[in-house]
Amino acid sequence: MHKVIYDTDPGVDDAMALLFLHRHADIDLIGITTVFGNASIETTTRNALFLKREWNIPAPVAKGASVTIDPSRKEGAWPTFVHGDDGLGNINVPEVVDVPLDPRPAYKFIIDTVRANPGEVTLVAVGRMTNLALALKEDPEIAGLVKQVVIMGGNFYVPGNVTPVAEANIHGDPEAADIVLTAPWQVVVIGLDVTAITTMSRSYLGAMAAKGDKAVQLLDKLSQFYIDFYKHAVEDGMMVHDSCACVYVVAPELFTTISGAMRVVCGGIADGQTIIKQDGRRFPPGDWDGLPSQIACTGIQSQEVIDLIRDTLLNA
Repeated sequence: MHKVIYDTDPGVDDAMALLFLHRHADIDLIGITTVFGNASIETTTRNALFLKREWNIPAPVAKGASVTIDPSRKEGAWPTFVHGDDGLGNINVPEVVDVPLDPRPAYKFIIDTVRANPGEVTLVAVGRMTNLALALKEDPEIAGLVKQVVIMGGNFYVPGNVTPVAEANIHGDPEAADIVLTAPWQVVVIGLDVTAITTMSRSYLGAMAAKGDKAVQLLDKLSQFYIDFYKHAVEDGMMVHDSCACVYVVAPELFTTISGAMRVVCGGIADGQTIIKQDGRRFPPGDWDGLPSQIACTGIQSQEVIDLIRDTLLNA
C-alpha cells in the first residue's frame, strides 16, 4: 500500500488524478495539499474541498503557498482559458464549501505527516513545487524520511508548453523546482516527454461516465472546457498530465526512464527549463556535480496508462 500526499492546484487534470488516487486499491491517500497555479490559492483550495466533499474523500486538505518561494517574482494572469474561471471547467463551483481545512499550512502538514510515517510517504506533486521547497527549507531532514517524490512537471527532450523550453509547473516557480530536484531524496519527473503523448478522447471519457457513478459523471462534466481548450493539439480529447504521475506510483513498469543529476534554469530566456546530466556522461566540472541522481521518464505505454485510469475510476 502506497501512502500518498497529493500536492495539487485543481485544475481539471488534477481532478482526474485525485479521483484516481482516491479509488486505486493500492493507494492510501493520507493528505491533500493545495498550491497556487491553475488558479489562485483561494480557488484551488476551494476546489480541493469541493472535490473532497463531492467524492467523499476522507483525506484532510491543507492550504498551501500563494506566492513563489522567491517573493520578487511577479505572478501573471491565471490560465482561465485552460481550466475556466472557477478552475474546474466553469461548472459553477459554489463560492463557499462548508468542509473544514486542516489548521496547518501545507508545508507543515507535509513535515508532520512524513515524520509520523518515516520511510512510507510518497509525495505526488502536480503543481508548482513551492510547498515541497518550503518543507525542505523548514526541515531539511525530511528528505531522508520520504519514500519517493513523483512530480508532474518539466520537459527534457520535447518543447515546453508555456515557453519554447519550459513547462508550466516548473516555470511557475523555478527556484522551488530547483530546490526539490537537487535535494537528497528520490525524485521521479513525469514531464511533457510522456504526458503530451498520453491523451484521452472526449468519447472515451464519455463512455466512462456512461458506465460510472456520479463521481465519474462530474469528472466528465468538468473536463469538457479543458477538452475544448486542447483542440489545437489533440483531436477532440485532452492530455492527462497529472494522472500520469499518479499511475507511475502503482505501475512504474509502464514507463521508460533515464537517470541523472537535474537542474532548473532560474532567470533569462530559458527561465524554468529542466536539464538533466545523464549518469555516465562525462563533462568538465560544473553545476551538476555532486548532486543526487534523479529519474526522468522519457517513454510511456500511453494506451495502457489510459486504460488503467479508466479501470480505476470505474472501480467504485
